Amino acid sequence: MKLVSTRNRALQSSVSDAIVKGIAPDGGLYVPEQFPKLDLSSFAGATELPEVAERLLAPLLEGDGLAADLQTLLNDAFNFPAPLVPLSNTPSPASVLELFHGPTSAFKDFGARFLAASMQKIRRGLDRTLTILVATSGDTGGAVAAAFHRRPGFKVAVLYPDGLVSQRQAQQLACWGDNVQTFAVNGTFDDCQRMVKEAFQDPSLAQSHELSSANSINIGRLLPQMVYYARASLELWRRNGTKPGFVIPTGNLGNAVACIWARHLGLPIGDIVLATNANLTVTDYLRTGDWQPRQSVATLASAMDVGNPSNMERLRSLYPAIDQVRGQVSAYSVGDAEIRATIRRDAAELGQVWCPHTATAAHVYREQLAATAGNQHWVLVSTAHPAKFNDIVEPLIGREVPVPPALAALLSLPRQETRLDANLDALRTALQKDR
Repeated sequence: MKLVSTRNRALQSSVSDAIVKGIAPDGGLYVPEQFPKLDLSSFAGATELPEVAERLLAPLLEGDGLAADLQTLLNDAFNFPAPLVPLSNTPSPASVLELFHGPTSAFKDFGARFLAASMQKIRRGLDRTLTILVATSGDTGGAVAAAFHRRPGFKVAVLYPDGLVSQRQAQQLACWGDNVQTFAVNGTFDDCQRMVKEAFQDPSLAQSHELSSANSINIGRLLPQMVYYARASLELWRRNGTKPGFVIPTGNLGNAVACIWARHLGLPIGDIVLATNANLTVTDYLRTGDWQPRQSVATLASAMDVGNPSNMERLRSLYPAIDQVRGQVSAYSVGDAEIRATIRRDAAELGQVWCPHTATAAHVYREQLAATAGNQHWVLVSTAHPAKFNDIVEPLIGREVPVPPALAALLSLPRQETRLDANLDALRTALQKDR
């Protein structure tokens, strides 16, 4: 499969080269030149994540250098579960897809681990160190740091908005050391993302560093994220004979685009509904047809605080007209008061404790979808463990949230981070100092 830039289809790349580059030379994002159409019969007998992943990704990697090692890469990346848990006492059939059982208790672990394993395979035998730049609104940076920590041949620079993530998220971002640098940026996530994009276009950094990205702008993150949607949809389709719908908390749109791509490939996925927070760029675009990125605003669902979602470029590349986009997804925004109310209510009524991000999906399901669900089985995508947001969740439910062992281990480590102004000069100086 060949990849092309969203901004110039004449700029082609293999999957391996695109994973290493992170972003196309013109600043565009890599997308498949043409999506293969998969026959559901090819998934017969595949029930576990690595099995589904192999049958889903093999056609996309055909002819690429990663193809021969695909099963090894998948066994490395998908060595923890993504259970589909039925919900009881809901107004219509529903389940929750738990994506928080990895080493940093967030869905980003799937993509980050596949990306790290793939890059190590691609760069085997090369002497020059690859520097991974990652802007994070909360969870991506921790997952990428964990995936690349102490991997030979790699350095990681994590940029996060100082004071705009939870305390436990901040700890996860800054507890690594070794080959991981963590920068607490005096700005927003959009500032961090802008600095990363500018770094790729900077001539002096290009001379001194070989750079790549581990944000969802890197296609190596999106490809494996399709897998858990494929597995969940196949499980429900086999059981019920109908295509389930997904309610996806979203900020930078990477997780949402992964689901859309999986459906476009032929997986049995019904409606896709996006749950956003008070950052209204996506919901306003679907309402008005006018794409107007803006500064992000801080909310309880901090990992979704994105005012200029990068992956809309991928969505609009696949569906250029607004009516086409509206035919693929719908979106609803959820405010902080509704997040609090949903966490409190569902803990009492459903016995489910949500993180603030998952609570946006639960609210949209209950308030917008349940009454008109018909035969459609809705899947609420749970993107992070609530223990990462104990300062928000525990006062609402009136009890402590148990901390997963992997998260507890990270919380016990010392923090190592550097404050950074929100501009390219500051980032360039910090990266050059570490050479």
